[in-house]
Formats: sequence, C-alpha cells, structure tokens
Amino acid sequence: MVLKLVLASRNRGKLEELKALLDGRGYEVIPLDSFEGLPEIPETGTTFQENAVIKAREAARMTNNICLADDSGLEVDFLHGAPGVYSSRFAGPDKDDLANNKKLLELLEGVPWELRTARFKCVVAVASPNGYVETVEGVCEGSIGFEPKGNHGFGYDPIFIVAGQGCTMAELDPVTKNLISHRAKAFNRAVPILEAFKKEPASGVSSKGQVLPPAVYKKVII
Repeated sequence: MVLKLVLASRNRGKLEELKALLDGRGYEVIPLDSFEGLPEIPETGTTFQENAVIKAREAARMTNNICLADDSGLEVDFLHGAPGVYSSRFAGPDKDDLANNKKLLELLEGVPWELRTARFKCVVAVASPNGYVETVEGVCEGSIGFEPKGNHGFGYDPIFIVAGQGCTMAELDPVTKNLISHRAKAFNRAVPILEAFKKEPASGVSSKGQVLPPAVYKKVII
C-alpha cells in the first residue's frame, strides 16, 4: 500500500530531505503548496512541539490527508537557547538565511570556541484528519563556527559544525546529512507512526498498534 503523505511545509529543502528518507518505503510525499488556496498556518506555539502539532493538525484538517509537519531550529547555549523557535525569522520576518547567519555570527563575535556550543533540534508531528497526533524528536549536537563554510543544505547549515564530524553541516554530502541530522533522526523516528497509519489510515492508531479515539494527543519519544 502506498500512503499519501502531505508535508505541511512549503520549504523545498525539507521536501527533498523527506522524499530521500522515505524513498522506496511506500509513501507519496506531497507538498502543501500542491493544494491551491490554502492559507498560511500561523506558528503560534512557544515550543517546537507546539508548532509542529499546530501545523500538522491544521494541514490534515484542510487537506483531509495524513500530514507530517516539523518545527525545528537552532539552540545556542551562549544565547540561552536563542534563536530557538524564531530560527527562521531571527533577523526579521522578511530576512533570509544569509541575514540570519550574519546576525548570529555578529552576536557571537569574540565568543571563544568552548562557549559556542549549540544544537539543532527537530520535532516531527504526524496527524490524521480526525485530529489524532503523535510526535517524535531528533537532536544534533555541535558548535557555531566563526565563518560560513560549505554549499549544501540550507538555514544555519553553513555555520553549524557537527560534533564528531569536523566540518559544517553544509560541508556534508546529502547522504551523510540524511543519516545524522536532527531532521533525519526525527523523520526516521516517525516511520513507525506512519506505518501504523498505513494499516489504519482512517483512525488514530499509535505506533504501538493501539487504536485511539479522535483528537487524542499523545507524545511519543523513541
């Protein structure tokens, strides 16, 4: 059985990552912008988990399909967890990745290497049209470099040096990134949930096979 899965995002980078991770597993991944006239989904949560759940539930309701949404970002210890949920708009609502990276590097100017620890965090939510949601989380530890390096990826990848790799996320080839990134870890942990939806797509079915009523919220961390 092929499961139609809507990615509740218009980010092409995320779409390609998800397609690569689910390639050959029996999923047809459809971006949200394939559905005409859908409004933007406001990210009003204060945590990655809240935003992922909001996006997944609303997209599932609007499209009447199983939907996957993620909310992810960068947490820098020296900045007390910032930019966090504001990662994509850190330099302002109309700014781009280059502006976000520039602002972060400016805020860390003069900060020594040992104090530049950070992590990418991703929470994935999978929702059915009846309101049922499950979530999983992935984390990738690292540090913020002193200058951008690499041409792969997007977002903060050029300035995030991956722990144990000795290079930035943007210097990793896509195959390696899809094995170790925060999003890859979260997406892979969501697969058991998706497999459960394949068996019972019309109802809330947990990754452990338990059938649940509509609008039940259950956090699952693997």
